[in-house]
Amino acid sequence: MRIGILTGGGDVPGLNPCIKAVTLTASELGWEVVGIRRGWNGLLNFNVDDEASAAEWLMPLTPKNVRTIDRAGGTILHTSRINPEKIRPADVPAFLRSQYAASPGDGTVDCTAHVLKVIENLKFDALVPIGGDGTLSFAARLHRENVKVMSVPKTMDNDVYGTDCCIGFSTAVSRSSEHINRLRTSAGSHERIAVIELFGRNSGETALISGYLADVDRTLIAELPFDTHRLAELLVKDRADNPSNYAMVVISEGAQMLGGEVVQRGPADAYGNRKLGGIGQILGEELSRITGIGTITQNLGYIMRSGAPDALDQMVAKSYGMMAIQLLSGDKHGLMMALRDGKYTTVPADTCLQGQKRVDIDELYDVEAYRPRITRAYGKPMFLY
Repeated sequence: MRIGILTGGGDVPGLNPCIKAVTLTASELGWEVVGIRRGWNGLLNFNVDDEASAAEWLMPLTPKNVRTIDRAGGTILHTSRINPEKIRPADVPAFLRSQYAASPGDGTVDCTAHVLKVIENLKFDALVPIGGDGTLSFAARLHRENVKVMSVPKTMDNDVYGTDCCIGFSTAVSRSSEHINRLRTSAGSHERIAVIELFGRNSGETALISGYLADVDRTLIAELPFDTHRLAELLVKDRADNPSNYAMVVISEGAQMLGGEVVQRGPADAYGNRKLGGIGQILGEELSRITGIGTITQNLGYIMRSGAPDALDQMVAKSYGMMAIQLLSGDKHGLMMALRDGKYTTVPADTCLQGQKRVDIDELYDVEAYRPRITRAYGKPMFLY
């Protein structure tokens, strides 16, 4: 068999270990593995009539050239947020513009037919896309078009519906907890309120678990708007009760003040998402204004998902990659790798489209105190969500 593999969406630690596991497991079966560069963008921009396309958009993968990649974060295949179903006219490759017209509805262009043509031309027997719900939604479309797909969920938000754990989440939490605790040095030295902003568009799980593990005073999640004045009162008391005279609050980038809006900027990407970030700075300024206490604001941003994966992300990534190929060898396809109740399993490839994965506020969050509240651990998944 000839397997195509790609990574889409944001980078996370664990992508390279998964690529390596797919390559090694397939090679043991005598199969060929080809990396597709820059996510779905690689198939969209591949020109079957241009010999140079292969060098630009494909990367043959062998046990030799993936030997050490699992030691580093990110993805050797690079990534993109392109959705071939909904391409802005300006992003349609020049060689395709005369063949595809924009939809009269939303003005986007559906280039799925071209992607199918490329898959056939490259003689891929199956695809292994690694990504979040955006990337995997197009994988589900290809499955409906009779392409053999084995999807692998990754996102540091851990919000892909259908699995308890996504590649990248564990390292993001580990990295965030570490840097939150490091910031105690400056917060305590200057007797300030520290505001730490973490990635997390719609799900506050990363902020919730990071705040819980780092034992911060307050944690603000994307699922629940917060009252700034109420928060200020709580933080003033937290600071006064702390012998070192400082307080700390963690906030998801997708969190919003009561009556406010999510802080966004720039144009929407192929999946309708604009860039987030800045709510931490805004909150810090508001807290200083209300309390008269100085604040330290820190957006951990890409730091929380950079560097080598931790042991758990290594384990999950390698297991997902190995499992995808093992199942393909048994003529299984149209599936997404998953962890459920602590066991590796699969769900249908379109499961990511069937619901939303969010923080269970009743079970895990104190809405009055703005902090994690674990009502019970017994029977909960490893990450308690």
